[in-house]
Amino acid sequence: MIVEMRIYHCAPTRLPALLDRFNNITLGFFEKYGIHQIGFWTTLAGPSNHALTYMIKWESLAEREQKWNAFQGDKDWIAARAASEAERPIVERIENHFLTPTAFSVLR
Repeated sequence: MIVEMRIYHCAPTRLPALLDRFNNITLGFFEKYGIHQIGFWTTLAGPSNHALTYMIKWESLAEREQKWNAFQGDKDWIAARAASEAERPIVERIENHFLTPTAFSVLR
């Protein structure tokens, strides 16, 4: 198992728009492409509270490449993302990490 941790750093005041997009649009596309989330978090305390962190579980990097590329190339997703940013951009930058569990991890 591989865990992908993604951190979306939002433009000021745009976190609610990102949360709305995930809740009402993105998760439907995740389901369509078999992308399985572990969870989503906002920052309660830290350097910035304009971030969304989430984790996705993959069986392999090959599975990730196939499913993520299909999702990212979906014309309906591209249109929905563009519409959600018609007013102004939501995300300033994205951090992406691929994690593997240790032998003693509860998640393996």
